[in-house]
Amino acid sequence: MTTRSCHTLIIGGGIAGIVTALELLELNRPLVLVDRDTPERLGGLARWAFGGMALVDTPEQRRMKIADSPELALQDWHSFANFDDCDHWPKAWAQHYTEHCLERVYHWLRSRGLKFFPAVNWVERGLYHPGNSVPRYHVLWGTGWHLAETLIQQLRQHPNADQLQILHQHRVSELLCSEQERGCTGINEADGSTFRVRAEQVVVATGGINGSVERVKQNWYRPWGEPPAEILNGAHPFADGTLHDCVSALGGRLTHLDKMWNYAAGIPHPQPHFAGHGLSLIPCKSALWLDHRGDRIGPEPLVTGFDTNYLCQRVSQQEKPWTWQLLNWRIAAREFAISGSEHNVKIRDRKLFAFLKETLLGNHRLVRQMQEQSDHFLVADSLPELVTQMNRLTDQPYIDPHRLDALVSHYDAGITRGSALFNDDQLRRIEHARKWRSDRVRTCKPRPLRDPSSGPLIAIKLNLISRKSLGGIQTDLSSRVLDGQGEAIPGLFAVGEAAGFGGGGASGFRSLEGTFLSGCILTARNAAQQILQDP
Repeated sequence: MTTRSCHTLIIGGGIAGIVTALELLELNRPLVLVDRDTPERLGGLARWAFGGMALVDTPEQRRMKIADSPELALQDWHSFANFDDCDHWPKAWAQHYTEHCLERVYHWLRSRGLKFFPAVNWVERGLYHPGNSVPRYHVLWGTGWHLAETLIQQLRQHPNADQLQILHQHRVSELLCSEQERGCTGINEADGSTFRVRAEQVVVATGGINGSVERVKQNWYRPWGEPPAEILNGAHPFADGTLHDCVSALGGRLTHLDKMWNYAAGIPHPQPHFAGHGLSLIPCKSALWLDHRGDRIGPEPLVTGFDTNYLCQRVSQQEKPWTWQLLNWRIAAREFAISGSEHNVKIRDRKLFAFLKETLLGNHRLVRQMQEQSDHFLVADSLPELVTQMNRLTDQPYIDPHRLDALVSHYDAGITRGSALFNDDQLRRIEHARKWRSDRVRTCKPRPLRDPSSGPLIAIKLNLISRKSLGGIQTDLSSRVLDGQGEAIPGLFAVGEAAGFGGGGASGFRSLEGTFLSGCILTARNAAQQILQDP
């Protein structure tokens, strides 16, 4: 067994672990970062992330004349979170986030050379519970990929970089946290050998549980019923909850593991990185969302951008584990998107003019790519032809073409009457979304689905896809792990998604969206600050 000693051991090489290491290099004392993945995939799920962050009272908001404040943000946060009376630490983290994200996330990132796109988007506006009262969703220019690359480069170029040792392809199997010894043991998956790391402080930064579909199902929110039989994996497969179990064995408290931030619109990845790998789509507002029989899901139509958790609830309670979105090429070119850095290459590679061109003229490149690569993305010149493809994909003639024809005709007739007579809630929400200029360019003006000038029809077969854990290891505002009595376990910290982005569930039942990468940065910086104050 190989044994190493250090001042601080960081387990997990995602953004939370990287930020912790970057801050702690100021100590100029030995650090060990243990990561299960290969060197080129250091950065974890952030490498695949779109990079959106919910930030409060930023210069970008002020330039767009958005009046925001920590007080308003906290009010919105509580409305969406549905906190319980006993949620002391989640509430404390929510307040801490809204009050300090500008200084400790936004300005920190800017100081490290990272920038945000000037347009602020308005997501999670709320449906039955008020959500974001104002636009707060800031897109990191370069996506999460550029964030990871930038911070990793700064790790390597730090004046004290020789104090950091990164152990790639090392899987931790046991945490040690006693008066006699603190650290971990595990296996070097590259050669099968065992290792031990001894440390004065241990920081758990291993993500949540949603990289394991089985853990997602085991911890499913039971008031919604049974989980869908088929769930795609949109998280990192190494975020499987193993270290949650290790922390629990040491007396650490796990909370709100049934609170998750999954997405309702996933398709299998055409070139999967692992078994069950899915792509999380940003569902088109102008598409009709249908059940497996081709009936419109209702009575309230499903429309993205208002309450993602509600979409997941409705989709998970359908008779079959799949749904459909019905749209046309015009809608897809304007509204269709895939979350993450992999399919947003113009933003990821910071090609401003190419990005603006695709935004204004339509992202026909991505639509053609999905048509060619995904068997869940169907294109046809007529509705009967499209229904034939849809039924072929499900191996059963679930959809009656005459019934679907009547549904589309009824919807199109409502559009033809004109906006003054819109009496469909989906059309009303589309009109509302288009009033905000950042959404207007990405949301089509209503036009009949079978309008001859709108191109061929498209049907996308969707499954629910796992993404992020909202619950996790309970921590105080210094990211110290708390035991069942609420006392800090000496020398043990948890950051990022492992800690439910703070306190074991800072977002509560719903997120205002964009509180994840920023939550990783904030919790990591707080942990490092505590360690730096008491080295």
